Amino acid sequence: MALVNMSDMLRHAHRNGYAVGGFDMVSLPFLDAILAAGERCRSPVILSLAESHFEHFDFETAMAAAERAARRASIPVAIHLDHGGSLDMATRAINLGCNGVMVDASEESFEANVARTQEVVAMAHGCGVPVEGELGYVAGAEGDDAEKHPGAVRYTAPEEAREYVERTGVDCLAVSIGTVHGRMRGQPQLDFDRLAAINNTLGLPLVLHGGTGLSDESFHRLIRNGIAKINYYTAVNDVAGRRIRANAENTPDGGYTAMMHGVRGAMADEVARCMECWGSAGRAEGVLAESRPWHPVEHVILYNVSGVDDARVEAMMARGRQVLAGLPGVRRVFTGRAVKDGAQYRFSWLIEFASEAVIETYKAHPEHVAFANEHFRPVAGDRISIDFAGIGDDVAEARR
Repeated sequence: MALVNMSDMLRHAHRNGYAVGGFDMVSLPFLDAILAAGERCRSPVILSLAESHFEHFDFETAMAAAERAARRASIPVAIHLDHGGSLDMATRAINLGCNGVMVDASEESFEANVARTQEVVAMAHGCGVPVEGELGYVAGAEGDDAEKHPGAVRYTAPEEAREYVERTGVDCLAVSIGTVHGRMRGQPQLDFDRLAAINNTLGLPLVLHGGTGLSDESFHRLIRNGIAKINYYTAVNDVAGRRIRANAENTPDGGYTAMMHGVRGAMADEVARCMECWGSAGRAEGVLAESRPWHPVEHVILYNVSGVDDARVEAMMARGRQVLAGLPGVRRVFTGRAVKDGAQYRFSWLIEFASEAVIETYKAHPEHVAFANEHFRPVAGDRISIDFAGIGDDVAEARR
């Protein structure tokens, strides 16, 4: 299992002077290309799914594919919600398997940004998930993604960044220092002095949005001044588009598969070029050695009931599935009955938590407490409850 704690991954990059790519995926070919490049370069990588791209794919289906692919990888991988707009979306992303989330309230006032970020941080940290905040505003220039980021660029102020980080507790910060979403027009005017001041003020991993169109030297200077995560989409998307157009010219009567010939390889080459430029190539083993693995915890309850018939038990289970499945960090809720008569325990709950951190937050969550006290505990006095962490996940995934 190669899913690792994203905060550990980014701290390793920040400490060792390189940057990890957060590559937005909008389809399975993107997913395949990103991970293929990571394996080729032996680089850590962040699979990024942006809420602004959900019109292109079903989030739940894409998350299932991303998580399965990440667990099969031999390189360190994190799965990140990019540009999440609300607490509900961040909660949903974690419950579907993201182990990093971004809350984007950068278009709001400073106080509104702080308030929205604080509520996401409280929820996500209760699940063990790091949070990326954004201060300042990275606008769009041109290209497929630019219209999703309207308005003018607002630069990040170092002292305001200090207050924002202190009040919100974010784990990394996206900054605005002259880049744009989409394609860069002309020569970028990057404010390296501003970035250096922010880095010296905060001392935590910084994130660059709008990486397309920058020179290798610009990337190197950005990384030297604290950038540890670079979001990258437009250039990879454009590479795919150019290859598809070339295929259409060469095979005018071709169908979908003919149009997609070589697209994954072209995207993988662009991702690999970035990994080499940003210094993450060859870092996989170091990150794996210093990062905590990211694995779920199974919360198991075995119980017998008294004073109620099976119909009442099934109604109680149905209510529990409805209430508990939406709590932060709850990946899955299974209710069951013993297959054989005479078993020591007749009924069970199997609740999958996103991480070990969820054990305590779930236990104290008011909706869980209310359900347990009003519906479950009164009829299930004979019960045992144990939390289990997985053993041998790498072997199990490799054999599937």
